[in-house]
Amino acid sequence: MDIRAFIDRLSSAEVQAVVDVRELPLSRKKGFSKTAFREVLSQAGIGYFHMPVLGCPKDIRDPYKASRDWEAYTRSFLAYLGTQEATVRELARLAKATQACLVCFESDYAMCHRTYVARAARKLGGPPIVHLMARTAQADSVFQAAA
Repeated sequence: MDIRAFIDRLSSAEVQAVVDVRELPLSRKKGFSKTAFREVLSQAGIGYFHMPVLGCPKDIRDPYKASRDWEAYTRSFLAYLGTQEATVRELARLAKATQACLVCFESDYAMCHRTYVARAARKLGGPPIVHLMARTAQADSVFQAAA
């Protein structure tokens, strides 16, 4: 999906704020690196918030890239996420105050840390989770979780 289609999808879902949960908000896709992304979102009337500590740290990402062991990745990331309660609480407050959308590199929410971040925010008082896809939206179900 290119940046224009992405912005159109956010607008159609009435998203008011994007929370970037990439540790390093860089992209090879035009328009998705932090500065350009923030600018195009602003032009569309959508706020941009970068929460790098909610990104997956390199020392968790790299072993996953080598092993492709999703269960080990999940355990490691959830342990890390447990150390970020203040930021998760901040995310929960933001998500309650505005229609927010978490973004990351991975397009499949079932294989992305942002699902774990969203669930952690939900546990701390955030709103119900809806996974926004190119043409549809899916309510979150913990039964779909891999671990």
